[in-house]
Amino acid sequence: MEGTHQTRLNHTRRQMTNKGCDAFLVLIEENRRYLSGFTGEDHQFDETAGALFITSDAQVLVTDTRFETQARNEAPGYRTVIYREGVFKCIAGLAGELNVKHLGFEGARLSVRQHGQMKEAFTSAGLEVTFTAVDNLVEALRQIKSAAEIENTKQALALAEAAFIKTVKTMRPGMTEKQVAWDLERGMREAGADAICFPVIVAAGPNSALPHAIPSDRPIQAGEPILFDWGARLNGYCSDTSRTVIIGPPDDMFLNVHHTVLEAQQHAIAAIKSGVDGKAVDAVARDYIHQNGYAGKFGHGLGHGTGLAVHEAPRLSPIRNCMLQRGMIVTVEPGIYLPEWGGVRIEHQVVVQDPESLVLNRLSTTYDITQL
Repeated sequence: MEGTHQTRLNHTRRQMTNKGCDAFLVLIEENRRYLSGFTGEDHQFDETAGALFITSDAQVLVTDTRFETQARNEAPGYRTVIYREGVFKCIAGLAGELNVKHLGFEGARLSVRQHGQMKEAFTSAGLEVTFTAVDNLVEALRQIKSAAEIENTKQALALAEAAFIKTVKTMRPGMTEKQVAWDLERGMREAGADAICFPVIVAAGPNSALPHAIPSDRPIQAGEPILFDWGARLNGYCSDTSRTVIIGPPDDMFLNVHHTVLEAQQHAIAAIKSGVDGKAVDAVARDYIHQNGYAGKFGHGLGHGTGLAVHEAPRLSPIRNCMLQRGMIVTVEPGIYLPEWGGVRIEHQVVVQDPESLVLNRLSTTYDITQL
């Protein structure tokens, strides 16, 4: 098995043993890829491309015929088992073969119905097994990025930023939000992205006051805020960036809001260091926005981790404590949202380092598209 995956697997086995489990079932897509290299995608919550079944001395990749060749090629360090009568029946068979008595599973991934199906499969097989929902066993390891993971993120980000510059250079009043969003998505694909990380957000005028607006047929106008949020996936890793721009000269309202958001972001980035609570970093940006006349206009958390998933631990949140550690990648994305007028959000991806953290973005934060 490739060294990186072996190291991750060894860590998972230690944590599994610490939880009192003699086997661990991995169904979360990103965790499955992280531990094995298998890139099969689930597409929706009630479907699965496969599962990892891990014991102290065995690692099995369970999948169906759609992924048989792919699984064997991508995860040669795993024994590949193809199920034909349901994934949980196959897993129960493995548990019996490997004499498993205490199975840990990812509680965040199994629905109530799926959990019932799994228990029924084990009962039908005549097995007496204790089931334990285990949270964040693999996710905790994924929070700390290797040099290779950081480089993959940088490459995804560079690709996405280049596509953005190309898009806004051709953006004109009268184009719809949908048209501009498609130009940006197409640009990322043409530049070599494996996929987009989430549907592109382009929101202009009052629509930009919606933090997760859906691009509409509304024509973009000169002199109004145009909020972008976009990300490219490359080699499995995600970029995530927001910028707010304007066509033509900005008015005083736009200048004040944009300046406040940018200053809040810069203060928060300066506060990011290992050993600092993410809640405290959120407070730096939130308090600055509050003190500058926009109390209550920044509703969401300041940021989140990125990696194989575009949203993962850690969080920079007003409601959650999370100690930052060297090697984490977090977004820093303060915003101000004013109904009827619009909104401004600026987002960077930052690697936690000491003494100063590293901003991965190279794209200017300017609102003036002629300066990009």
